[in-house]
Amino acid sequence: MSGPDRPALPVVIVGGLHAEARRATVARLLADVPGSVVLHHDLATAAAGTVVRTVRDATGILSAGEAPLVNDCACCALREDLVPELVRLADAGGTPLAVVELWDSVEPKAMAEVVTAGGFTVTGVITAVDPALVLPYLGNGDDLAEGGLAAAATDQRTVADTFARQLEYAPVLALADSFPGSPEADDEDRELLAQLHPTARRVPVGAGGGQGGGHGDGDGGVPGDAPAGAPGRRPAAPSSELARAALAGFDVEAAAAAQHPACALLPAEADAHGVTTLVWHRRRPFHPGRLYAALEDLTCAAARSRGRFWLADKADTLLHWDAAGGALCVEGAGPWLASLPDAAWDLVPPVRRAAAALDWHPEHGDRCQHLVFTSPGLDRDGLERLLESCLLTDAEYAAGRAAWERLPSGFDTLLEV
Repeated sequence: MSGPDRPALPVVIVGGLHAEARRATVARLLADVPGSVVLHHDLATAAAGTVVRTVRDATGILSAGEAPLVNDCACCALREDLVPELVRLADAGGTPLAVVELWDSVEPKAMAEVVTAGGFTVTGVITAVDPALVLPYLGNGDDLAEGGLAAAATDQRTVADTFARQLEYAPVLALADSFPGSPEADDEDRELLAQLHPTARRVPVGAGGGQGGGHGDGDGGVPGDAPAGAPGRRPAAPSSELARAALAGFDVEAAAAAQHPACALLPAEADAHGVTTLVWHRRRPFHPGRLYAALEDLTCAAARSRGRFWLADKADTLLHWDAAGGALCVEGAGPWLASLPDAAWDLVPPVRRAAAALDWHPEHGDRCQHLVFTSPGLDRDGLERLLESCLLTDAEYAAGRAAWERLPSGFDTLLEV
């Protein structure tokens, strides 16, 4: 889709359910990168059969239009309309940065992959966050549809799980708070955010967007330079931390791998400001019946929990644990590498093989329990006792795999197998 003579157009994706924080982040980017343009698809009108697209710069709206729904799916309409708009901008030239501002519940992973597949370079993915709202959103188990945030009639996501994925996928978190009428973030709020995504680059952004970004940078330009994108002159180098983060580069494949349950980059142990992260790692399988009976207590034990686990009666299947807002999603994520014949290993992505090699057991291979629980006020000891009680006992373990496979399981319905 990208022609060989088409001017390069860097693309940064800004998303997040915290709409005020997202708008402040976009406003700051417009101020920090002169000549940049924002594309936004408003899905709030999807019920009426259309998606409203706007293109604007720092001065206001440049163009507006409607994209029809595709298969009654607003996100599908966004996918069909976004790349052609980027092509139009690239062909016109003179735009140093295209900012794709996602609608509230649209997740950045899908859009980053769409933009990359369209032949464009995603230079950054940013999730805008109001730190004071992290815990309330993680604890919100309401369906998106209840708040008018569903992206399709069939959208069954919740506020909590959508927010968690938005937060954990982005390598950059833009922190915007102190909005009128909103609570003020405290040390616990900021610590929770840090433990949920410890590797993220956290960039403060003022609530006023371009008016004071919280990091003392100038207007983003270099004195004496022509405006970004002017013919025959190089664009001004971005001088703000947010603009540098937006242009730092982004690897779509690496980002996807970092979210895959087999090789996910999960948080480490931590305990500060009343927030605790427990990393629970064991080499013995779960008893399926006892684990199933404990699911509600385990799910509600922490604001956020995730990881991979191993059921005794499904020894070949890597299972994904993903919980937020008091709701748990359990699904199969393919086979454990230890269950594959040697010839099949060449078909496995290198990052998956590397992750397995780092944690290989001589008897069980990569089969393990690796679950991470993060929450304020976490009852660490009680949680560990409950998890340990769900493992096979010494006698059950000694009975071997043939006996394990005959254990009754409540997971067949949950996994739809």
